Amino acid sequence: MCTMRTWPHLESSAISLPPLISFPNLSNLYGTNKEIQRRRTTPYGSFSVTLQPLPPPPPPLTFTATFSSMADTHSRFPFDFIFFGRSADAERDCLDRSFTEIVIVRHGETEWNAEKRIQGHLDIDLNDVGRQQAVAVAERLSGESKISAIYSSDLKRALETAETIASRCGGLQVIQDPNLRERHLGDLQGIVYGAAPTVKTKAYEALQSRGRDVEIPGGGESLNQLYKRCTDSLQTIGSKHRGERVVVVTHGGVIRALHQRASSGKGHRAGRILNVSVNVLHLSDPDKWVIKSWGDVSHLDGAAYLDSGFGGDRTSG
Repeated sequence: MCTMRTWPHLESSAISLPPLISFPNLSNLYGTNKEIQRRRTTPYGSFSVTLQPLPPPPPPLTFTATFSSMADTHSRFPFDFIFFGRSADAERDCLDRSFTEIVIVRHGETEWNAEKRIQGHLDIDLNDVGRQQAVAVAERLSGESKISAIYSSDLKRALETAETIASRCGGLQVIQDPNLRERHLGDLQGIVYGAAPTVKTKAYEALQSRGRDVEIPGGGESLNQLYKRCTDSLQTIGSKHRGERVVVVTHGGVIRALHQRASSGKGHRAGRILNVSVNVLHLSDPDKWVIKSWGDVSHLDGAAYLDSGFGGDRTSG
């Protein structure tokens, strides 16, 4: 129902009008090319409103209202009308339904990040700095366009970051997806990166290999295996949430693989993936990925973070 309200101050105080004048049956203004007219008559005058359909997605509705006075001694005074329609926030939250906006966030810092210790699938908590970073990115996202869903790796460092975001963005339930986990790094997991060449030589050589089908000894994944599972997961999320804005919290190695998919053939480099950096992709049919922004950590101006971005470079972790 569309509702119109008279301006609170009239030049004449000799009469008063009902504060609300309602025009029923105007809720379906789209999908028709018919012009809709409504006229309302009161003891003080007649009001007519003409509405013309707007193509989707709907911007704020625009109405033109006119007042035709009746012949009486108190009929000459101006009227202004205010239409209470779509708010600025609603307009901000309206995305093009041809794509899904996916905000990809790396988890906050852990003690193993700070020690440059390789994590992989090992389940390490955020440290105090990481929790501070999670709050900072959550505050940022809560002030931006509406988030429809939040997905996360099921590893604690990502999940806690995602839950912090969810608590400040409408209390959404975090959807856990194991396919968003970091790359499994086999025998390297738990090793300080600097010691890996001598402690786990074969695993380290596999990690450094340019071959995309090289698996890391000890049950580790190849780059192709990582790429397949995480890009398939993101494509599924994108297809499910057309026209919506979604947050995905994951890991450095995964984010690099997603960047590779989005920039395929363009020669762009992902660079270092810092903790709680924000990276925005638009996914549309048929399987088109577009990078809208990358590596934004402006929300960390007041928070400590690792400049090295360990775990977010080619070595993963």
